[in-house]
Amino acid sequence: MKAILILFDSLNRHMLPPYGCDWTHAPNFSRLAERSVTFDNNWVGSMPCMPARRDLLTGRHNFLHRSWGPLEPFDDSMPAILRKQGVHAHLVSDHYHYWEPGGATYHSQYTTWDFIRGQEGDPWKGEVAEPPIPEHVGSYDGYRGQLFRQDWINRKYMTTEETHPQAKTFTEGIEFIRTNRGEDRWLLQIEAFDPHEPFFSHQAYKDLYPHDYTGKHFDWPQYQKVEETREEAEHGKLEYAALLSMCDAYLGKVMDAMDEYDLWKDTMLIVSTDHGFLLGEHDWWAKNIMPFYNEIARTPLFVWDPRSGKRNERCSQLTQMIDIAPTLLEYFGAEAPPDMQGISLSRACEAEAGGADGPTREAVLFGIHGAHVNCTDGRYVYMRAPVRPDNSPLYNYTLMPTHMASMFSPAELQQLELAEPFSFTKGVRTLKIQAGSYIPAHRFGTLLFDILHDPEQKQPIQDKEAEARMIGLMAELMKQNDAPEEQYERLGLPK
Repeated sequence: MKAILILFDSLNRHMLPPYGCDWTHAPNFSRLAERSVTFDNNWVGSMPCMPARRDLLTGRHNFLHRSWGPLEPFDDSMPAILRKQGVHAHLVSDHYHYWEPGGATYHSQYTTWDFIRGQEGDPWKGEVAEPPIPEHVGSYDGYRGQLFRQDWINRKYMTTEETHPQAKTFTEGIEFIRTNRGEDRWLLQIEAFDPHEPFFSHQAYKDLYPHDYTGKHFDWPQYQKVEETREEAEHGKLEYAALLSMCDAYLGKVMDAMDEYDLWKDTMLIVSTDHGFLLGEHDWWAKNIMPFYNEIARTPLFVWDPRSGKRNERCSQLTQMIDIAPTLLEYFGAEAPPDMQGISLSRACEAEAGGADGPTREAVLFGIHGAHVNCTDGRYVYMRAPVRPDNSPLYNYTLMPTHMASMFSPAELQQLELAEPFSFTKGVRTLKIQAGSYIPAHRFGTLLFDILHDPEQKQPIQDKEAEARMIGLMAELMKQNDAPEEQYERLGLPK
């Protein structure tokens, strides 16, 4: 048995043909849906990038206890478990956050790995001279300005499609398939940074979306309200669509390899993403800052399981990123550790077919550290806001005190305490470090949406009975995740 996991970043479900989009060019996603089960109720867990990957590897949520950071010494890791079971797990990725302080322990869980350089602000090519940056791009200061500057240096080394990091990532992944197609018990994870911003693709993909545009260079929206003109905003959306079509093309190349080597008979294929991305919906760009509307929180998921042979089917069960680890462990005959809270996706498919005792879940939990805690039962989406403007009380519980691209500062560590063990820390006391949050979640307030009647979440509702039920589901899921006690206080919830 073999398995291929393809993970994109910021892949919008609502812009894929299998989920109803009729204007993007993505024939291979349609082809994939015909060969697999399409999951209609898949939701994010922990946001954004590396918190989602901790969910992916450990099968449990990150966001209630910690912000962005590495795997912890007490974490159970799916690829490491598979390696002990004789499964060769190989990672090939251009997702440069794996190689920063806040992601540095993830790639080493795999048996082997390959890293492709150059995405976004990856500190790749060293040039002292200032690059020729369009004026509006160069106007940002600080960390964002450094990213923009480095991105314009990196782009100089990607003059052809073959030199684009996504193309190189999939080429290396297909080379692994070609080399090992006759071997057994391997997992290949092809992880693309795209279609994450900046929406950089080559002309062949832009040509799929012809339009007259004479405005500023715009392929990198900021995490803020839409301030661009209608023409600029539409152009930015089409730049995303072009990059999405590039993702579709390279997905097709993997499927071509599976056709060529007859891998469908014994190779699981999972295709998903960590989260979506707002492209002007709700008058916002991007993610993190605003509430997690469906465009961000409801994500695509496709699964081909050669054991069942289910294809061209839909599954409405509630699923999340935390389900991928137990799915792959079960597939390879390895037992999921008790700390994993995800469920096998095969079980979700059985429930959909009436072969299990009702739905696999009543509700799921999702969010980002220090902002709304969100809960959905598939009908309602409940976004519980902090009761205080500073989102306090809030702490990071970790033995690996790093942010995305830096260590914790001495000032942050001066007041640390030792916390009592959580249920999943295997008797280990973690550091308890006071945390802040840059997300103004309190400002947005608590929101309740009925997505059955308002799928675009245009109008929050007031329904005391529905809210009481969602509070009960949220509190129970927080309890199951052994949420820190102060999280209940922060949200104004009874424990």
